[in-house]
Formats: sequence, C-alpha cells, structure tokens
Amino acid sequence: MLRSRTPGFALAVAIFAIDQLIKAWVTGPMGIRQIGDAREIVSFFDLRFVPNIGISLGLLPADGPVTRWALVALTGVIAIGVGIWMWREKVTGDMLALALVLGGAMGNILDRVRLGYVVDYADLHFGEWRPFLVFNVADAAITIGVVILLVRALFAPKAAKPGLQEK
Repeated sequence: MLRSRTPGFALAVAIFAIDQLIKAWVTGPMGIRQIGDAREIVSFFDLRFVPNIGISLGLLPADGPVTRWALVALTGVIAIGVGIWMWREKVTGDMLALALVLGGAMGNILDRVRLGYVVDYADLHFGEWRPFLVFNVADAAITIGVVILLVRALFAPKAAKPGLQEK
C-alpha cells in the first residue's frame, strides 16, 4: 500500500519544496520583500510582494496572534484531512490531485507559522485587468488540485458497486 502512495506523497513534497524555494528566491536574491516591491518579468506578469494575512480572496484575515494561530490550526486540520483522504484514495488521478492540495497547503502553512502571513508574489495581468489576485505556487497547486477533483467528481464515469443493481 505504501508503495502505491509514494508518487502522491513525493508530489506533495515536491510542490512544498518548489513553493518554498521560489518564495525564498523572490524575497531573497530578487529583493522583493516589502509592500511596493515589484519586478516586471514580461508585459503581463510581474513579481510583486504581497503579504497575505487571510485565506483565499481575503477571507478570514488573521491580523493578530490569536487569529493567526487559529488559522494555522484550521488549515493544519484541513491538511491532515487531505493527507488521510490521500492515503485512503484508490484512484491515482484523485490521489495526485490531493497531493497538489496537500503540498500547497503545507507551503502556505509554513509561511504563516514562520512569518505570520503567506508570501504571495505572482501577478498575472493584462493591462489593468487581473484575472486572479496575486498568488504563489502553493495557491496554484491547491487550485489546480481542487479543479481536478471537481471535474473528476462531476464528469468521470462512476464505477458500479458490487451488490447494487440498477432498477
């Protein structure tokens, strides 16, 4: 059983590591480490420092120590739940989607524990139009994983369960 889970947990660790390495590179050698710091990469993509004290779309802002640690606890419990689901999941595609969610969650949780906020830096824009808020690799992995799970839940053929017959 562990062998069949190895790719999923390896993907989660890889997402976590890539997320942390890019955040360290952006806030270290790139020097983008305070509000207002930005660097244009191409005309539609900038690296821009944004400390995210809440969760997606600014929900549940953790602007004090109690709310910060409550958010760490909440997201930690969710990550544990995703890890258990991943461990029990038998469908490889779903397990890998859960790995994206778990790896991204771990990256953002570590930021919140270490810094008190999540480092967001990826600013995709077309002129003044921004289809997304400023995000990071962890956010992208979580979003992609959730979209895969939703698409598979809605459109993947359902396996027939033994003992159940259609009437």
